[in-house]
Amino acid sequence: MSFLGYFILHYNMNHQEINTLGELKAAGYQSLSIKDELRKNLIKKLQQQETVFEGVWGYEDSVIPELETAILSKHNINLLGLRGQAKTKLARLMVSLLDEYIPIVAGSEINDDPLVPISRYARELISAQKDSTPIAWVHREERFFEKLATPDVTVADLIGDVDPIKAMNLKLNYADDRVIHFGMIPRANRCIFVINEIPDLQARIQVSLFNILQEGDVQIRGFKLRLPLDIQFVFTANPEDYTNRGSIVTPLKDRIGSQILTHYPKSIAIAKKITHKKPYFYKNKKIKYTCQNWPEISLSNWFLKLEKASISTLKVA
Repeated sequence: MSFLGYFILHYNMNHQEINTLGELKAAGYQSLSIKDELRKNLIKKLQQQETVFEGVWGYEDSVIPELETAILSKHNINLLGLRGQAKTKLARLMVSLLDEYIPIVAGSEINDDPLVPISRYARELISAQKDSTPIAWVHREERFFEKLATPDVTVADLIGDVDPIKAMNLKLNYADDRVIHFGMIPRANRCIFVINEIPDLQARIQVSLFNILQEGDVQIRGFKLRLPLDIQFVFTANPEDYTNRGSIVTPLKDRIGSQILTHYPKSIAIAKKITHKKPYFYKNKKIKYTCQNWPEISLSNWFLKLEKASISTLKVA
């Protein structure tokens, strides 16, 4: 199906009237991967000359074109830059490029596509109920997952682990894959998943991410599940962390399609605009800096003066 046909089909589809797999098929729904979905909606916005990343200034001729190219190329993305350079904000704004609603198999832990189910639960449910299989709808705001990488993050947090309580309640032995409790990444299937400060993640956990990106399988406590997860990964990293705390392992880095360098504002005018929109609250009080009468000084000195400004240069909000 062409992208034009996909637009017409999906934007004429009333999700409130579709509650079963049979109704979904009758409506002509066709699956689309999340990377194709992002690409399709980005192309539409560019054709209509809409602002894609609203509220981000200073990146119009540098970071944003590179990010758009990465999305059009269907790459996983690493945003590399110092603190306060809108890396996470850019990732969050990508949610606007998702379809408003997508269908999932009702009750699925990992957002199974009704036409392409990957979990045992969804496959067995569809096999038993066929076109009567219940369908649920997920809004795009629920399709954004974020995790801050810290040294104490475990494979169980991100990938999953064996759940002894589930095994006991279902009266299953540990050889049955139904005893697995999925972590954040499988639950982010068909979603955007952001890992902030990726160099802080232990090397063995980064290797487990490599398995997902490259092989499409999930390894949990001896189980090797073939789960072709459909995820848009966005990583953020601070170059200072490469020497202070860790690095991105080579196998994982090679599977990240685009690395984009962010930067601080390149002009006083843009820095002032950002400061006015994002007031700095001084010592948790509602006091914000005003920039109307600041002299034209170098950007680095301006940030230094902004931090050390006296109370006389502050304006109570």
